[in-house]
Amino acid sequence: MANVVVVGAQWGDEGKGKIVDWLSERADVIARFQGGHNAGHTLVIDGQVYKLHALPSGVVRGGKLSVIGNGVVLDPWHLVKEIATIRDQGIEITPETLMIAENTPLILPFHGELDRARESQNSVAKIGTTGRGIGPAYEDKVGRRVIRVADLADAATLELRVDRALVHHNALRSGLGLDPIDRDALLAALREIAPQILPFAAPVWKVLNEKRKAGKRILFEGAQGALLDIDFGTYPFVTSSNVIAGQAATGVGIGPGAINYVLGIVKAYTTRVGEGPFPTELHDDDGERLGTRGHEFGTTTGRKRRCGWFDAALLRQTCATSGINGIALTKLDVLDGFETLKICVGYDLDGTRLDYLPTAADQQARCTPIYEEMPGWSESTEGARSWADLPANAIKYVRRVEELIDCPVAMVSTSPEREDTILVTDPFAD
Repeated sequence: MANVVVVGAQWGDEGKGKIVDWLSERADVIARFQGGHNAGHTLVIDGQVYKLHALPSGVVRGGKLSVIGNGVVLDPWHLVKEIATIRDQGIEITPETLMIAENTPLILPFHGELDRARESQNSVAKIGTTGRGIGPAYEDKVGRRVIRVADLADAATLELRVDRALVHHNALRSGLGLDPIDRDALLAALREIAPQILPFAAPVWKVLNEKRKAGKRILFEGAQGALLDIDFGTYPFVTSSNVIAGQAATGVGIGPGAINYVLGIVKAYTTRVGEGPFPTELHDDDGERLGTRGHEFGTTTGRKRRCGWFDAALLRQTCATSGINGIALTKLDVLDGFETLKICVGYDLDGTRLDYLPTAADQQARCTPIYEEMPGWSESTEGARSWADLPANAIKYVRRVEELIDCPVAMVSTSPEREDTILVTDPFAD
C-alpha cells in the first residue's frame, strides 16, 4: 500500500494541518517525524477550530493511530495541556490512538529559558525563534546529554541524565547571567509528569514496520517548511531539524523504501514568520491585502506573517531537495480579486540571472526577484471543489505554477474547511 510524506515546501504555514487531516481519512497511521511544539496546525472541521502544536493532525479523526516519532523534540508539559484541550473539544486521546516513540528527546524548562535568553541578548542577528526551547533540545540530542521518554521510567537513569545535562547547562547559564538549575525541583517535576507520558510510550520503529508489512497506509507529517531546513534552508534563519522529506524515514525509524509519494504543501503566494531573506516580500497594499485576506498570523506565536508573491524559483529548489511528486496548492481563494498577479521566476544577482536562491547569505540579500505577470480574476474561488467551479484565469494560474516548478498539482485547497478541496491525483493511489 502507498505511504505518503507531507512536507511544507515554503517557510511553513502552508496549510499542512488541513491537508494532513484530509488525507488521514485514507491513512491508517499518521506520524509526526520532526519539529516540536513550535509547529502550529489549524484545522477547521464543520466550523469547529482545532489548534495543534505537538499532536499529529490525524488525532481529530477517529479510528486512526497517531504517532510522535523520535525525530520530534517533545515538551511533556505542553503535550499534557494540549491533550486536555483537545479532549475538552470532544476528541478522545488514549494510548490506543496516540503513541510516542520511547527514544523521543524531551524539551525541559531550562531549554526554553536558554532559548529566550540567547535571543534577547543577541545583538548581532536575531534568528526569530519561538523561544520554546526547540533548538537547545536538539543541541542536547546531538550533544548526547538529552533526556528521552524512556528515561522517565527508571529513577536511577533519570538522575544520571539530569546530572549530565546540568553540568553543561549550568556552565552555560552562568555565562548568560542565569541562575543555576534547581536539580531537585527539576527531578520532582519529571517524576510528576512521567505517569502522564509513559502510558503513550512505545517502540514506534517496531510498530510502524509491522504496520507496513501488514499493508497499512502510513501518512508522515512534517512541521515547518523546507526553506527552514537546517541544511537546505535560508541559514542561519532556520529551524533546528531537517524538515525535508528524507527526515521522515529517520524521524520514525522506518526505511526510505517505505516512502511511496511525497506531497509538498504550497501556498498560492508566499509568507514567512520571523527574520531572514524573503526575495518576493511586499511592503505595499498588495502585501497588506494578502495578509488580511489570508489571516496571516502565526498559530503558535500570533506574530504577523510577512507576505509576498509566489516564488517559483524557490519551489523548484524544494521540489528537488524533498523529491516532491506533487503539490497541494492552498489558499488559492486569497488571490481572488487581484487585477494582476506576479510570479517570481528567477533572481537578478548583480546583473547575473539565477534560477535558484544561492546559499551564501550575502548573495541572498542582494537577489532581486524577476517577475512574470498574469491576469487575476474577479470571481470567487472560495469553497470550490472541482475545476468547473474555478474561473478560467485561476486555472491558468495553477497550470502556470505547475510549469514553472516542474511538478504537478495534486490538490487545490480553496478554504480552511476540510471538504473544500479539489483532488487531482490521490497520493495514496497504488
